[in-house]
Amino acid sequence: MRGIFSESVANVRVAIIGYGLAGRFFHAPLIAATAGLELATVVTSSPERTAQARADYPGLQVVADPDVLWEELPPDLLVVATPNDTHAPLAAEAIVRSVPVVVDKPLAVSEAEAEDLIGRAQRAGVMLTVFQNRRWDSDHLTLERLINEGALGAVTRYESRFERWRPDAEPRGWRENVAPEQGGGQLLDLGSHLIDQALVLFGPVTHVYAELESRGGLVSEDDVFLALRHAHGPISHLYAGSKTPAVGPRLRVQGTRAGFLVTRLDPQEAALRGGARPDTSPEWGAPEPGQQGRLVAGERSASVPVEPGAWPRFYALVEQALREGTAPPVDAADAVAVLRVIAAARHSAATRTEVALPD
Repeated sequence: MRGIFSESVANVRVAIIGYGLAGRFFHAPLIAATAGLELATVVTSSPERTAQARADYPGLQVVADPDVLWEELPPDLLVVATPNDTHAPLAAEAIVRSVPVVVDKPLAVSEAEAEDLIGRAQRAGVMLTVFQNRRWDSDHLTLERLINEGALGAVTRYESRFERWRPDAEPRGWRENVAPEQGGGQLLDLGSHLIDQALVLFGPVTHVYAELESRGGLVSEDDVFLALRHAHGPISHLYAGSKTPAVGPRLRVQGTRAGFLVTRLDPQEAALRGGARPDTSPEWGAPEPGQQGRLVAGERSASVPVEPGAWPRFYALVEQALREGTAPPVDAADAVAVLRVIAAARHSAATRTEVALPD
């Protein structure tokens, strides 16, 4: 793919549709911190979010309707950060207009919808990528390094968790209040990250077993467990939940030579929610004291030098793809593989069986 913006074009003008959690705290600050990208427009119909966006980025154009965006302020790059069931339709609107698209995960609510969208992008020759930012978590990058160095030997079991303890929390938004087929629930939300990381590390899955429960009386599941058997040997155990009083370690990885243990979450989400920006934080992504990983072999244990988290790398690679025609940071086909596992997980939980995936 050839780059569509030459070096003579100072900035690629970016529009974000949606200014909730993802748009405001993740996409906007990362875009604003990326050389060569300009956060030009936000689309939101909320008066409160309109005011917030203008306060966050003085001079930003804010419009209430995507039609206004296309008619009056066409962007060079569109970011879709809206409820899950709107991802594919909004991305398709950009593709029709030959505008490259970043879609917040998941790419769509079903495998078929995602494949249709990818086909549209391929036929139009338009870049389409998915915001799988947690590929650049500190713990994930460190584990990749340890595997490549052979420090663990052959990995046999991988445990990964995004768990929280919120016993009294009221349902806060669409994720908790809509059915899974409309994009709700933890499986599509945090599960998309967990599955993607496992596939990046260990490759295709042959069998899926899942337990999906609603502990808080919600429409969608808020307690998720997946067991994935990978074609090349390892087994992944993945957990996501918001009603977990005894939160487990972020990562516990077993190998034939050693294990790897990380107890706490990567700090980048908390930093962004707290108002920090990568371009003004010299130690961006560096784990705080107590967030170091450890190599463990029985009674022997040693601290592991960790890679700094690097969420800004996603948009740096997007900018490079647009300028130079390099591959986008996440292949959209990877999102189809994630959705295929999610569909198998729903079938497994409904039938209480292990589900085999086709080759």
